[in-house]
Parts: sequence; C-alpha cells; structure tokens
Amino acid sequence: MRILIGAAAAALLISTAAFAGQTEGLIKKVDKDALTLTLDDGKSYKLNAETDLDALKPGMDIVIAYDVTNGENVVTDMQLPDSESAE
Repeated sequence: MRILIGAAAAALLISTAAFAGQTEGLIKKVDKDALTLTLDDGKSYKLNAETDLDALKPGMDIVIAYDVTNGENVVTDMQLPDSESAE
C-alpha cells in the first residue's frame, strides 16, 4: 500500500511540474491594487504581497518563473537583467 501511495504522490508532483513555466519580456504595466504584472506580450502574472512593486517599472526587461494555479500565472521567481551590461 505504501508503494501505491508513493507512486500516486510522485505522479502528482510530476503533473504539477508540467504547469510551471518561464518567460522573458518587457514590463508593460504594474497594477499595485491587483498585484499583477503585465508584459509586452499581453500576458498577466500574479505577484505575491512581499514583492517590491516600486522596483518594477514599465519598460524594464524581466525574466519570470511562474506556476499556473487556478488558471492564473503566479510568479514564483523573477530576475531583472542588468540593463547596463546589455548596452
């Protein structure tokens, strides 16, 4: 029975990982009230309450790791590339 439960748990972890993604783009809009970030491709991503929203500005290049939860793209990690080294 333990093997069956372990296999079911492993299958759940694998299926959850299938919904993870990563994207890169320019910030189009930051909605502080809704805690969302919209990229230049039109897709929106839900931010957590601990995110420093003042550090995110339209036009900034950003890399986002996210999970799809309840139909929403929820940010799990983000990175702002060093814009000076890109120039």
